[in-house]
Amino acid sequence: MSSPASPSAAPVAAPEAPDRTAVRERRYDIDLLRVLCTAAVVLVHASAEFIDAGHRTTGVLGDTAGRFAVPVFFAMAGWAALSGAPVGDETRLLARLGRILRPMAVWTALYLLCAYLTGGSGAGTVEEAARAVFGSVEAAFHLWYLYAYVPLLLLLGVVVLVVRRRTLPGRSLALLVAFAAAPALAGDVREITGWAPPDWGWSVPLSTVVYAVAGAALLAAPRLGPRALWAAGAAVAFAALATYQLTVRHPAAYGGVAVAAVTFTVLGTVAGARVPERVRPLLARLSDASFGTYLVHLLWVRLLVGPVAGWLPDGPWAPVALAVTALAAAAASFAVSLLWGRPGLRKWLG
Repeated sequence: MSSPASPSAAPVAAPEAPDRTAVRERRYDIDLLRVLCTAAVVLVHASAEFIDAGHRTTGVLGDTAGRFAVPVFFAMAGWAALSGAPVGDETRLLARLGRILRPMAVWTALYLLCAYLTGGSGAGTVEEAARAVFGSVEAAFHLWYLYAYVPLLLLLGVVVLVVRRRTLPGRSLALLVAFAAAPALAGDVREITGWAPPDWGWSVPLSTVVYAVAGAALLAAPRLGPRALWAAGAAVAFAALATYQLTVRHPAAYGGVAVAAVTFTVLGTVAGARVPERVRPLLARLSDASFGTYLVHLLWVRLLVGPVAGWLPDGPWAPVALAVTALAAAAASFAVSLLWGRPGLRKWLG
């Protein structure tokens, strides 16, 4: 999925390792959202394989079913940063960034190596590796999300430290200024030297900030209206988004009205949901493994979904094939992420 045009007490609500520094009652509805969104991301990328193979209607409908995932991840990130698990000092903020950047760097290198060995898109050249420092690369295009999430987390963390903690986080502020000034600096370098550096991908669109702040408010608020009403609204929003993507534009911009409607109705439906106690331990483990699942899933999508989509002839069985292969890719991704969590590799692999 290319970038669009337009904890375990309190889990850090994005596809990343949970922040274990905060001691709070665990919100299992947030865990449920994280697992649902991680599976939905797998569905979106599986749907892209079906679209590329010529099964457009099936792929677009699959994409519609999972398109809420990225905005909801931003909403949960806002809740975690502002309400659920706000950082207490700059050291914790930088440590939280490190828990994202380490696995991100490892998996970027692994995807580049895989592309180099297989001769795939983004074939692991030095130029591609340099582009990965500046912004998302084709070999690991799904990581574009983290190029927006990291500066968002930094921005919200600095706001918390300045406004709530009344401290001056010098290193974090300097890093935030560097993120903000980098695009203009790259333009100046191009103008002065004639060298065109790669496009700068570490940026936060306004719509992302809105999802984070509004999502934080919705997730932190008491129950707002009947859950059934939110669910009905979500069904209508999904139908509207499917119509939009089939007839107007696909992929729909994450900042668009239709995607926003789906995002907030899904949040309203799931927020505050009571998770039965018997499934809470499993849900918590899956939630803790969701970042690793997000990082590794593209390999399984390419191994399991791509060949089936390319082989499948036209016909009514395409939706079933998409559902089965996407489920298999999600299950395999969660499984391997759970496995490497056992020997303590999650620090490096997510």
